[in-house]
Amino acid sequence: MHTPGPLGLLLIAVVVLVLFGRGKVSSLMGEVGKGITAFKKGINDGQAEAAKEAEVAPPPVVAKDVTPADDKQA
Repeated sequence: MHTPGPLGLLLIAVVVLVLFGRGKVSSLMGEVGKGITAFKKGINDGQAEAAKEAEVAPPPVVAKDVTPADDKQA
């Protein structure tokens, strides 16, 4: 299967404009743009939060061996 060339993309764009009209397509593209912006903002906020948690996180607790030393060996 191949991707459509420039002429095919132009034909698809014309058909979409005819079916939905210029106003509907432009409002749809505006919503897509807002969605992309919100997605990028969410990604950046998530990365900033993860970096902040990494800075504030306490060091891991290391378990110590507290068993008494056995002087007698069997």
